[in-house]
Amino acid sequence: GLRPVWDGIWPACAGSLYLVGLATLLVLGPGVGCGIYLAEYAGPRARRHLGLAVELLAGVPSIVMGLFGFTLILVLRRTFVPQANTCLLLAAGCLALLVLPPLVVSTRAALESLPHGLRLTGAALGLTREQTVFRVLLPEAGRGILGGVMLVMGRAAEDTAVILLTGVVANAGLPAGLLAKFEALPFTIYYTAAQYQTEDELARGFGAALVLLVLSGSMMLGAGALQRVMARRHKGEDAWN
Repeated sequence: GLRPVWDGIWPACAGSLYLVGLATLLVLGPGVGCGIYLAEYAGPRARRHLGLAVELLAGVPSIVMGLFGFTLILVLRRTFVPQANTCLLLAAGCLALLVLPPLVVSTRAALESLPHGLRLTGAALGLTREQTVFRVLLPEAGRGILGGVMLVMGRAAEDTAVILLTGVVANAGLPAGLLAKFEALPFTIYYTAAQYQTEDELARGFGAALVLLVLSGSMMLGAGALQRVMARRHKGEDAWN
């Protein structure tokens, strides 16, 4: 007969990977774009107001973000979409909102830390403002932005409160689609710690925690390796030039 993979935590591993990947895809464009706008285009008034909005969003507890997603489903059920339900897409969207501020702040800080001479060099070479930003400044700030992306992925991988109210369940199996229920390692750890009845179930919870630590550590090691590759390539380009 069929035997469980990793003693039954494989669906939670797959669900966590889907969740982190989808949340990162959803937050990448708005987060980096907002950081670029604040650092390079926003005037003093827009920078002050938008910066305040980002700070307020950063102060929202994760459980409140989960309640926001759950309330959104209730509103949709009563208005436009009676069949709306909690799902993987909703959980990833709420996680994307939760981790948006760190990505905005890291992108803005990475760009603002660059020397002003780079902007003057771009103008002296006849580059437009957009060309200077995307061809000169962003490659230089790539390592700082990548650090923000890794921070976002780590936060999305470990959060439990958001997904608790937006689609995660204990025995959903492998994710069947964006609008389906799912399992995730943080919830598996939480559920097992609260509901275990035998030593084997408790050991499964410890195994899930270990796997989550390994996944988080692997992401950090991968980010470090990618940063070193980017640094070597940048040094090579400087030597060539």
